[in-house]
Amino acid sequence: MNRRDFLAGALGAAGTAPLVTGGRADAAAGPIERTHADAKPLNLKITDVKTFLVDGGGDENFAFVKVYTNQGITGLGEATLAAKGATIAAAIEEHKRYLVGKDPTEIERHWRGMFIGPRYRGGPILMSAIAAIDIALWDILGQVLGRPIWQLLGGKARDKVRLYCHEGYLRRISHRKKRKPRSEQEELDQWRQRKEEGWTCVKGGFYPGGHPINHRESIRKGVEHLAKVREVVGPDFDIIVEAHGKPTPSTAVEFCKRVEPFHPLWVEEVTQLENEVLQEVRYIREHTDVPLATGERLTTRFDFAPLCSEMLVNVIMPDVVHVGGITELRRIAALADAFRVEVSPHNPQSEVSTLASMHVCMATPNCTILEIGSGQDPFWDDLFYGGHFSYDKGYGNPPSRPGLGVDLDEKVAARYPYEPKNWETLQTGDGAYVDR
Repeated sequence: MNRRDFLAGALGAAGTAPLVTGGRADAAAGPIERTHADAKPLNLKITDVKTFLVDGGGDENFAFVKVYTNQGITGLGEATLAAKGATIAAAIEEHKRYLVGKDPTEIERHWRGMFIGPRYRGGPILMSAIAAIDIALWDILGQVLGRPIWQLLGGKARDKVRLYCHEGYLRRISHRKKRKPRSEQEELDQWRQRKEEGWTCVKGGFYPGGHPINHRESIRKGVEHLAKVREVVGPDFDIIVEAHGKPTPSTAVEFCKRVEPFHPLWVEEVTQLENEVLQEVRYIREHTDVPLATGERLTTRFDFAPLCSEMLVNVIMPDVVHVGGITELRRIAALADAFRVEVSPHNPQSEVSTLASMHVCMATPNCTILEIGSGQDPFWDDLFYGGHFSYDKGYGNPPSRPGLGVDLDEKVAARYPYEPKNWETLQTGDGAYVDR
């Protein structure tokens, strides 16, 4: 049975059910009654779950998941986690025993079962594995019903999704080629080019690491570069200042104070602004007025709750691939909305992550801007049958295909098998490791 025949059978009951309107009686015809036919069961069962580890070049392996069904419909998800490809694949395999034979449309039940069933819950490994499966299940449901996922989430909250890019991310070069270092003038030219292309917001790294890292030098160089960027793009262009968790609490405060005059949209990961170190977050929040954003390394709504309830940050940045997928990302956004905190999903992964995030942003009022990164690289065109994500002048267009809207070419994926990657991080002058 092909997908079109399956849809016709699954949805046919709606076209044949008698529809009799209720309400006021007609004197001649008598009272009008309302009747309903039961929806026809879909009879879907999960038959297999497969993980595909794809060497993306550089220091990353991408982890994709396909969930197969007895009706020939497959769902696609992603679980990419830096330097943890083989571990993620094993975690997904642990869920396969539970999933095979189950109805893939019972998304909420399966999410909770995978989350609480093993007793030890949460963490980046487990939540990324759940995310891949969750996205794939939503993909299946959308295909079965013939609708994009955002329509199943409640329909449009907006007509299009505002995007921000990185000043150098969208260059049309192979993802597998190492990017060459750029001069400061080349970076400034890229900011100017992004504005000329119609972008309204761009992120840049303004806390250089150095080998070894010197915080005093990083602050000075970062602020000097920010001043030049602001001059290039003008006063009304939105600049996101990325620190990537490198500063210490004390250097974070100094850095924030010095960037305040340049009015960034926010300063991102100015230090390890995570649930485990709430005192650190409070300290930084008390000493600066600059907008703060964090959350790309948090994995559940429980991690985000105190950041939102205490309004310690202005923007949270959950990653759909690491927070348990579409289901949990929606919960996190609803929690944030209760405290008027905006959501900007973290999204440096593939086209799968981009589209999953787009679907949530389309249907979620406080998801106000989305990161767009490596998913626009030509590498993905082959991997995803040409891909299906389009944008124009800094705005993403609503996905129009049923389900997620993209599929993985397994033959192309096989051409780029898993390659073990060595991790690397920054060091201080005495050789101690620090966050990168």
